[in-house]
Amino acid sequence: MKLIDEYLKTIERELGASKIDLKSSEQGVVTEIKDGVIILQGLDNAAYGELLELDNNCLAYVIDLSDENVGAIVLGDYLSIRSGSKAKALGRSLSIPVADELLGRIVDPLGAPLDNGVKIKTDLYFSVEKVAPGVVAREAVSVPVQTGIKAIDSLIPIGRGQRELIIGDRGTGKTTIAVDTILNQKSENMICVYCAIGQKNSKVAGVAELLKKNYAMDYTIIVSASASDSAAAQYLAPYSASAIAEYFMSKGKDVLVVYDDLTKHAWAYRQISLILRRPAGREAYPGDVFYLHSRLLERACRVDKKHGGGSITALPIIETLEGDVSAYIPTNVISITDGQIVLDVDLFNAGIKPAVNVGLSVSRVGGNAQTKAMKQVAGKLKLDLAQYRDMAAFSQFEGELDEETKKLLNRGAKITQILKQNKNRPYELAEQVVVIWAASKGYLDSLPLHEVDVWETKLISDLRLRKKNLIDSINKNKILDEKMEKEIGKTIEENIENGK
Repeated sequence: MKLIDEYLKTIERELGASKIDLKSSEQGVVTEIKDGVIILQGLDNAAYGELLELDNNCLAYVIDLSDENVGAIVLGDYLSIRSGSKAKALGRSLSIPVADELLGRIVDPLGAPLDNGVKIKTDLYFSVEKVAPGVVAREAVSVPVQTGIKAIDSLIPIGRGQRELIIGDRGTGKTTIAVDTILNQKSENMICVYCAIGQKNSKVAGVAELLKKNYAMDYTIIVSASASDSAAAQYLAPYSASAIAEYFMSKGKDVLVVYDDLTKHAWAYRQISLILRRPAGREAYPGDVFYLHSRLLERACRVDKKHGGGSITALPIIETLEGDVSAYIPTNVISITDGQIVLDVDLFNAGIKPAVNVGLSVSRVGGNAQTKAMKQVAGKLKLDLAQYRDMAAFSQFEGELDEETKKLLNRGAKITQILKQNKNRPYELAEQVVVIWAASKGYLDSLPLHEVDVWETKLISDLRLRKKNLIDSINKNKILDEKMEKEIGKTIEENIENGK
């Protein structure tokens, strides 16, 4: 008996000393393939957002969990997948490569180059889906994003860390506003990410060419999931763009992200959801379509110094139909964002470009995101425009108008004219301040309306040549004092006299 006990103890010791590395992995089987979406069985422990590897080396991303099946979107060529294909859960979530080398590149939602350039080499990966920073980590929005567009910087200011929606019908200049804002960041120390969702390849190529021509690609990254790409790629694109922006924000940088556009993103998600047989709600969208955009846009914020001190400013774009801002997706995104720039078809057709509807547009950050110089000139501008809009509506029914009303209508017409701006021609802060100051102080009241554009071009050219010190001083100090105002007034008077 003693011998048996000793023998058993020896076996136990040997078993305890031996180290056997056992790795268990769960394997599933593809049961259905439907337009970029696969249904699998056997992955009982798979988690939402987990990556799967199929036996053709293709990756899939878990997006749906039910009692018996797992739904996943295929990241790659789904046409080579067959029913009965094996899939292995990798135990990690989808991440994309991030590095400074991304600047100037055009990539797909997985970080692969689309510009025939070299592959981005990096050991650092950022998760595509990430929980937004909490309230404690955030800081108040107080630093402006200079768009270079007079109508926006003066009336609907955008701050670093804000989410400002650009909304309007097709062909009203939504992308132009976003691209002009990117062009204006050349001297603003801001990194830009342009995310094209469901756009034509020709349009994305046109934007890239324009940015290159204006030397803006040096600080810009384009993430593209075009109309010819799968719904899965279009669904992932904005989250990938946000992950890239978060990498630069973690380094203390300020980042501007343009999502062009989230209407097509919602369409892609609706397509995936209907394929997965999720219950359809209003306009056939699934019930969680609000969460689709809220979890994306909440990632845009300004964090405090303890958390890096960077910021992400989001400019989501939404396309409306017949100007209907009360449709499902527009109202959802309006309620998530910190304001909206509404573009109007009638204004666009009337030649007012950018076609910003000042009455419907709003920035919930307001003057907090304006420089002192712009605040000084913009306060009076808002009042004059509001009075002009009211008076213009009533004056249609009046036969005879008194002198005061005529004066007010004349001033309003000149301000409206001065807020017009050619595309791809952003203005410096000082140029905007001088032009708006001249209009609100009544210097243009005596000028015929058709001569305002010529006068403005001449004035800016004159300021750049003869008053460079004044322009540089306003741009640097971002304030307008009495001495500066006198100098500007004198320059404008000379300019008007010479033009006569």
